[in-house]
Amino acid sequence: MTADLRRISDRLASEGYLTLAPHLYGRGFKPRCMIATIRAHFADTGVAYDDITAAREYLVGDPRCNGRIGLIGFCMGAGFVLQLSPRGLFDVAAAQYGLAPKNIEKLARSCPVVASYGAKDRIVKQGSASALESVLTQGRVDHDVKEYPDAGHSFMNKSGIPAPFTIIETLAGFSYSQPEAEDAWNRTLAFFAKYLTQTPDPSGLSEQNGANDASTN
Repeated sequence: MTADLRRISDRLASEGYLTLAPHLYGRGFKPRCMIATIRAHFADTGVAYDDITAAREYLVGDPRCNGRIGLIGFCMGAGFVLQLSPRGLFDVAAAQYGLAPKNIEKLARSCPVVASYGAKDRIVKQGSASALESVLTQGRVDHDVKEYPDAGHSFMNKSGIPAPFTIIETLAGFSYSQPEAEDAWNRTLAFFAKYLTQTPDPSGLSEQNGANDASTN
């Protein structure tokens, strides 16, 4: 697990969520795994999807789980989130600067979605945020989609790469931006709380689980 993924997972856990980060590059030689994962992302099928689904099943089987599962992803991970959100597996999805699927119309059947984009992103196609918001609106899917005018790609991530190589991030338009990152986090956590927090029974007779759940990739 990278330091950044640990930071993200810890933040979700600090909010009381049972958090699991599946290792999508853990099946052998890392470069080969990365290539397979990228191919799976665009093919909408493959081992990466199996691993994410297995992570969901693991959480559902945990006695601390209340049965509600959220999915969050960043960059390519957000692409997986958008591909998986219409499959009926998750109660809420958070996609941070993710590529929308080619058949974006299927997202009209998505679970509720919170998504964040940067207007200065050089990786994600311009107009992705508005296209996503449009199809979710047409499908009457509850959503919170926001594009930040001064943010680039990966503005919620801290890569931690050595200083001499940060020029590569700059050229690619990758840059952490705290104001936008914090706003995106606040929106994401509010959306997760809406759909993952178990509503108490007014009679006081319902059985409560002490934790809610999120799967991150």
